[in-house]
Amino acid sequence: MLGSVIAAFISGEASNMARRARRAMIVYVLAGLAGLVGIGFLVAAGYIAAAERFGAIETAAGFGVGFLLVAGLIIGISGLSARRRSRREADRRSFDIASIAAAAAISLLPSMLRGRAGIAAVVWPVLALLAYAIYRENTTPDKGDEPSE
Repeated sequence: MLGSVIAAFISGEASNMARRARRAMIVYVLAGLAGLVGIGFLVAAGYIAAAERFGAIETAAGFGVGFLLVAGLIIGISGLSARRRSRREADRRSFDIASIAAAAAISLLPSMLRGRAGIAAVVWPVLALLAYAIYRENTTPDKGDEPSE
């Protein structure tokens, strides 16, 4: 009985929150549209004022170039921030993977160390990784070691 009362309360709250979110979304969409119309009228007023001073063709060309420059700046800034964000996400992913691997290794270590065979199960993979690291270090040429022509 108590569970059904709690469920009814939670579901009522959830529907109230959904209704409030829908109302807020409608209000913000309408405000955004009104803001865009206002900006359009301000741009039109600026165009009319500039056209009276410089002429219609010159003003149209100036506004066109100005808006193209703004579009280019927006795309450039977006590309830079996306590159920076993807680099940060890759760093975080590699850290997360390393953390998961370390946690898994630490949690498996006690069961692997039981008995004499368990110690060998830990030592041989570590030695194999060490040998592989030494092999990679000695086989990949460094950029400074290449002969110059």
